[in-house]
Amino acid sequence: MSLWEYANPQKFMQTSSVLLPFVSVLTAVCLVVGLVWGFFLTPEAANFGSTVKIIYVHVPSAMMAINAWVMMLVTSLIWLIRRHHVSALAARAAAPIGLTMTVIALITGAIWGEPMWGTYWAWDPRLTSFLILFLFYLGYIALWEAIENPDAAADLTSVLCIVGSVFALLSRYAVNFWNQGLHQGATLSLDKEENISDVYWLPLVICIAGFVLLFVTLVLVRTRTEIRARRIKALVARERMG
Repeated sequence: MSLWEYANPQKFMQTSSVLLPFVSVLTAVCLVVGLVWGFFLTPEAANFGSTVKIIYVHVPSAMMAINAWVMMLVTSLIWLIRRHHVSALAARAAAPIGLTMTVIALITGAIWGEPMWGTYWAWDPRLTSFLILFLFYLGYIALWEAIENPDAAADLTSVLCIVGSVFALLSRYAVNFWNQGLHQGATLSLDKEENISDVYWLPLVICIAGFVLLFVTLVLVRTRTEIRARRIKALVARERMG
C-alpha cells in the first residue's frame, strides 16, 4: 500500500472517519490528566511560585505553533511537487489552528514574562520572531481568502509558507543564535541537565502529547470540512453550467 493513496479525498475521508474517534478520546485523556496534574497536583517552584505552572500551556502551545507551520511547509511542498489537493487543503486547515497556538503562546508568554522580566513584552529575538510568525499566519490565511481560484491560491500560499518557514526556524532556535536574549533555553532537551525538575517534567510531557493530539484531531476535522466544502462548490458549479 502506497502512502500516496491517502492523498485521494475519498480514501482520506474513509481513513480519517475511523481515526477521529480514537484520536479524540486520547486527546481528551491526555489534556485532562496533564493539565489537572500540572496545575493542581504539582508544588510551587522555589524561585517562581505558582507562575511556573504556565508552562503546561505555554510550552505545548509554542511547540505546536512552530510545528504546525512545519506541517504546513511539508504539505505545501507536496502540493507543489505532486499536486495532491488533500495536501493543500490540509495546509489550509492547519493554518487557523497554528495561528491560535501562536496567540496562546504569545499571551501565556506575556503572563510569564511580567513577573520574570518585569514587563509583559520585550523585543527578545525569540519573542520577535514569534510575533513575525503570527503575522505570517495572518497573511497565509488572508491570501487563501483573497484568491478565488483554489489552485492558484494553493500555489501562492505554498510559496508564502516556504518563506515563512525561516521565521518558524528562528523562533525555535533564536535562543541558540542570540545568547543575549531574555528568553530562557529549552525546557525539554536531550541534554538531561537542561530539563526541568522531574516533578514538573512528566505532566508537561503529557500536556505536550495532548496538544499534539489536539492538533491532529482539529486538522483531520478541518481537512474533512475543506474537502466537503470543495465538493459542494463543484456541485453548485455543475448545476449552474447545466
